[in-house]
Amino acid sequence: MLKGFSQAKMTKDYVDYVNPYMGNISHLLVPTYPTVHLPNSLLRVYPERGDYTSDRLFGLPLIVTSHRGKSAFNLSPMVKLPGSLKPVQLYSYDQEEIHPYAYSVLLDQENIQVDYALSHQSGMYTFTFPTTSTKYLQFNSQEGKLQWDGQGLSGTQDIGNGTHVYIYAIPESKPVAVKRLQGQQLENATETAGKNSCMVLEFNQAGTSLRMKYGVSFIDVAQAKANLKREISDFDQKKLAEKGRKIWNDALGKIAVEGDNESNKHVFYTSLYRTYERPVNISEDGRYYSAFDGKVHQDEGKPFFTDDWIWDSYRAHHPLRVLLDPGTESLILNSFVRMSEQMEQPWLPTFPEITGDSRRMNSNHGVATLLDAYRKGVRNFDIKKAYLAAKGAITEKTLAPWSGKAAGKLDEFFKEKGYIPALYPGEKETIPEVNGFERRQPVAVTLGTSYDLWCLAQLAQELGIQADYDLFMKQSFNYRNLFNEQTKFFHPKDDKGNFIMPFDYVFSGGQGAREYYGENNAWIYRWDVQYNIPDLIKLMGGNELFVKYLDEMFQQPLGRSKFDFYAQLPDHTGNVGQFSMANEPALHIPYLYNYAGQPWMTQKRIHKLIGEWFRNDLMGVPGDEDGGGMSAFVVFSQMGFYPVTPGLTSYSIGSPFFQKVSIQLPNGKSFVIIGKNASAKNKYIQSAKLNGQPLNVPQLTHADVLKGGTLEFVMGDRANRNWGN
Repeated sequence: MLKGFSQAKMTKDYVDYVNPYMGNISHLLVPTYPTVHLPNSLLRVYPERGDYTSDRLFGLPLIVTSHRGKSAFNLSPMVKLPGSLKPVQLYSYDQEEIHPYAYSVLLDQENIQVDYALSHQSGMYTFTFPTTSTKYLQFNSQEGKLQWDGQGLSGTQDIGNGTHVYIYAIPESKPVAVKRLQGQQLENATETAGKNSCMVLEFNQAGTSLRMKYGVSFIDVAQAKANLKREISDFDQKKLAEKGRKIWNDALGKIAVEGDNESNKHVFYTSLYRTYERPVNISEDGRYYSAFDGKVHQDEGKPFFTDDWIWDSYRAHHPLRVLLDPGTESLILNSFVRMSEQMEQPWLPTFPEITGDSRRMNSNHGVATLLDAYRKGVRNFDIKKAYLAAKGAITEKTLAPWSGKAAGKLDEFFKEKGYIPALYPGEKETIPEVNGFERRQPVAVTLGTSYDLWCLAQLAQELGIQADYDLFMKQSFNYRNLFNEQTKFFHPKDDKGNFIMPFDYVFSGGQGAREYYGENNAWIYRWDVQYNIPDLIKLMGGNELFVKYLDEMFQQPLGRSKFDFYAQLPDHTGNVGQFSMANEPALHIPYLYNYAGQPWMTQKRIHKLIGEWFRNDLMGVPGDEDGGGMSAFVVFSQMGFYPVTPGLTSYSIGSPFFQKVSIQLPNGKSFVIIGKNASAKNKYIQSAKLNGQPLNVPQLTHADVLKGGTLEFVMGDRANRNWGN
């Protein structure tokens, strides 16, 4: 527990409120995984299975190399060798227990107890066997090499795009035999290579316990060995777990919450834990391997971070880090700049992973992370280089989704006409940059790029580049080109400027609505102008109609059976009417009532949505959580405010879930949020004070927070429609 923070109403440590199983059963697509790791660390593991309901474990993990990716390498303990030995053993299991820093499970048919703890780049397993007889550890590399050098087992595995992960494992006692699996037969050998290369170490030391520690690296085996030596000097797993527990308690303790609702605390700290899973620091003793140019670099005292799906994380994940840990955020943004310098084309990344930039999703929202951080005082990165990289990503790279190709005819059209043209159903695609499955997503790309251009304009203004500011500000209004005045929706147009007709705002667009939108339908993209909400209100006819259309979205039925709806729109889950709580483009929508004079409706919606869709249970996450992208929304919202527009230095006030929230700021100050009488029932703000002065607007500035002090709400069970209006 950190100094200055009372846990008077905390019944246990911060980390004990984390439930890694929350959301382990998905509503439709990918579940959250119960990941064991230290904050933003290279080494991550989770049980090798589909989701919580899976009946078997696929061996034991050694390292997960990408968010929700499968493990590289695999480990299988055995008390006897099966007649048909396979590269990966299937285990029945029971008594599983997972904490952010440790894992334990009983492999019940073999009666082998497994305990695990880890550091940043190394980990340790302890196996307790049922007898003192011979024991076996089987290692597998799915595509690579394994070798026993007399002291430890080294390994390498190809994970794609020229990237390899390396391992060096040391058992507490030496094996009496080392063998490799060749076909279905074991033979004495100290190395093996190829697809599903597999080695078995045989032990007969006294006792039932066998411990094994290992280091991992993206540089080479020698570095994996060095990482292990630096982090784990002995075989004291209890000490390792206690150290990891303290690291997590310190990280989570940056925000201390107090209140009577224990379930809300579990949801809050589990969500906060999720925000530390990515991106990961891959610097190792001052060096890092970059898949962006295939070379090992010196990090020059600034660790290198990657595995960041920016389309998901720019909205709330990055702003949360700017608030809690701007030092780390500056390192992440510095990494973005390095990536752009290392790639063949110096463009800001969109989906930087361990294996390089996968250029997924639509738009180039890395520019929003740069602007948001810079305006909030994060300056320890080269903003001029960052600006040029962002400008290139938006003006020189194609705007076609899921593509890293140079701009082409589609982009020329956008620059001339101010929108991405749409095709009619069945019309043949002629643009080579367009992905055959992801399609053009013309409305989503037009709206998203308009926001990116606004961000570019703001950065140009900060840098004093007037010509760019004037150009990009003009282009930032391109969303107007697709606004249908009659329907008040953003509606796709053909290349002649005609709206695509006939049109269904729920179902037109095929799989995931990708022919026109992207993962979500028109009801969600109707609100995708988060940087110019006053103009959006004006387009829709003023505050009263704006609120009416918001309400309609929450009331509009699916229009078909759930089976048919989700077969076409599988990402559009977590529904309240046509609103989707399960996908990032919808996160800011409940806060839009604030901008139209009805903040009490934001207060109502936020409590209802989080209460319905984020719960301390196995299905407690409504959609693809994306390693912090959605969880950061919960962290902010439960505290009582949210960054609707990354790039502006203000937050939109919602409704606090706790009686007290204390944020430890990196400048040494604290910002305290009091929710007097706050509860699920008392969700409405009656009055507010900031540092003793009345606050009558549903807005808070970043500067207000950084000054420290107290934001005090008096809460009640009936809406005060005058407050914040």
